[in-house]
Amino acid sequence: MEWAIVALYAGAVLGLGVAFLAASRLLGPSRPKPAKSEPYECGVPLQAESRIRMSVHFYLVAILFILFDIETVFLIPWAVLHRQLGAAGLLEMGIFISVVGFGLVYVWRRGALEWE
Repeated sequence: MEWAIVALYAGAVLGLGVAFLAASRLLGPSRPKPAKSEPYECGVPLQAESRIRMSVHFYLVAILFILFDIETVFLIPWAVLHRQLGAAGLLEMGIFISVVGFGLVYVWRRGALEWE
């Protein structure tokens, strides 16, 4: 009985969706123009291809930024609660910062931060 109600509800939702789409197609105005098929560019005609090739280095720097930005997200709660966490919290945060620091040194030595 419970699944019958779920099936009835799903059928009603799908039926209403199809009915609304059909009514929109049948009752709505249809004035196709070539300009309507072009992408909207704020009234300015297209000057170049919108798909330009980006350097992989750009994405690498973006990912590294996000990675080291997340470090700040972990540092803020520790900074607020550093007295309550005590020496154990200080040790854990030291380990975390050293791992991230070693990662930064590794990325730096590999030349990922060089923009050429």
